[in-house]
Amino acid sequence: MSSQNWEELQFATRAIRTGHHRTAEGEHSEPIFTTSSYVFASAAEAAARFSGAQAGNIYSRFTNPTVRAFEERLATLEGGDCAVATASGMAAILATCMGLLRSGERIVASRSLFGSTTMLFNKYLARFGIETVYVPPTDLGAWEAAIDDRTRLLFCETPSNPLMEMVDLRQLADLAHRHDCLLAVDNCFCTPALQRPLEFGADVVVHSATKYLDGQGRCVGGAVVGNRQIVGEEVYGVLRTAGVTLSPFNAWIFLKGLETLELRMLAHSQNAAQLAAWLHTQPAVAQVYYPGLPGHPQQHLVGSQQRTGGGIVTFAVHGGQAAAWQLIDATRLLSITANLGDTKTTITHPATTTHGRLTAEERAAVGISDGLIRIAVGLESIHDIQADLAFHTLPPL
Repeated sequence: MSSQNWEELQFATRAIRTGHHRTAEGEHSEPIFTTSSYVFASAAEAAARFSGAQAGNIYSRFTNPTVRAFEERLATLEGGDCAVATASGMAAILATCMGLLRSGERIVASRSLFGSTTMLFNKYLARFGIETVYVPPTDLGAWEAAIDDRTRLLFCETPSNPLMEMVDLRQLADLAHRHDCLLAVDNCFCTPALQRPLEFGADVVVHSATKYLDGQGRCVGGAVVGNRQIVGEEVYGVLRTAGVTLSPFNAWIFLKGLETLELRMLAHSQNAAQLAAWLHTQPAVAQVYYPGLPGHPQQHLVGSQQRTGGGIVTFAVHGGQAAAWQLIDATRLLSITANLGDTKTTITHPATTTHGRLTAEERAAVGISDGLIRIAVGLESIHDIQADLAFHTLPPL
C-alpha cells in the first residue's frame, strides 16, 4: 500500500504495518541495520548524498534504516509529517530547544514538569541566555501574561508529572499562535494511542520512548514529531551535528513496542481507573490525582482531548515522607523504581527521586508534597496490585 493511504487505516493497523520498507531479502519482520556507515556506488554518489542532492544513507549518526522505520511509524501515529529519534527523552527536549531557540529568547513553561526538564531549562539553557518563566498549567491568563516579545516557545506536559494536571491544548495552541510562538507538548504519559496533540494545534510533540512506546522497560530513547520545517530541518539539524542519536537496536525494540501500544494503553488505563477509585476510599489516603476520577478539575478533557485517564495514578498519604516511605517499602509485588510505562507496576516517591533535585521551595510551588506517591499502573491483575498496597501497614490516623 502506498504511503499516502496509511491515514485511511485504523491506529492499530498503522502501528503494525507502517515504516517497514522490505529489502531484497523479502523479510517479514523489520531488520536491524547494525552498521555505522554505508558504501556508495561512486565518488559522485557519495558527494551527492553528503550535499543533500540525493536522498539516502550516509552515516548512522543521522541516517539508519531501522531508526527511520521507527520515526516513520511514530510520525504516522501522531499525525505528523516526520519524526526525529533521539538517544533519550531528555535528548529529544534538548534537541528541540537547541533547534528552535536562540540566545536572548524565552520559554514559557508549565510549572508542572518532570524534574530533569526543569533542571535542563534552569541550569543549562540559562547558561546560553535562554530564559524560562513558569506558570500554572491550567491558568490560560497566566500563560498569556508571561509571553513577551522575546518568547518563542511554550512548553507543557499533559497530563503533568506527577500531579496529572491537564492542559487544554486547543486553547494553549491558539494562544501560542496569536503571539507568533510555537507550542511543544510532552506526550509521554498518553502516547498517540490516547492523545494526539498535533490535532489540537501543537507544533511539536516530544516523547520519552523509554516509557510506554517501549512498554517493557528495556531500552532508553526519545523522539520529536512535527512538520518537515520545524522537526525535519531544525531539530534534525541538531541531531545530525550534535549526535544525540538513537541506536538501531533500541529503535527496533520501540518498533516492536508500537505494535501493541493501543492494546497496552487501554489496559493500563482500565487498571489505573480501578486503582484510583479504590485508593479514593482508603482512610490513609489524603488525596488522589487521576484525570478519570470524578472531581478532577480537568475531567471534562477526558473523552474530548484525551481518550482515557491514562495509566498513572498519584496520591498523597497522611503522615508525610515517613508514611509514604513506609507504604512503599511494605510492597512486595510493585517495583520501587522511578521509571514508568512498563508492564510491571512501579512505585516511587517523587519528592526524593524524580523531583529530588528541585529545592523544597520549588517542589512546594508545584504541589509535590512529602507524602506524595506516584504509581505507574502495570498490566498485572488489579486485585494483586490492590492487595500489595495494603494500608494496614500504615500507622493509624
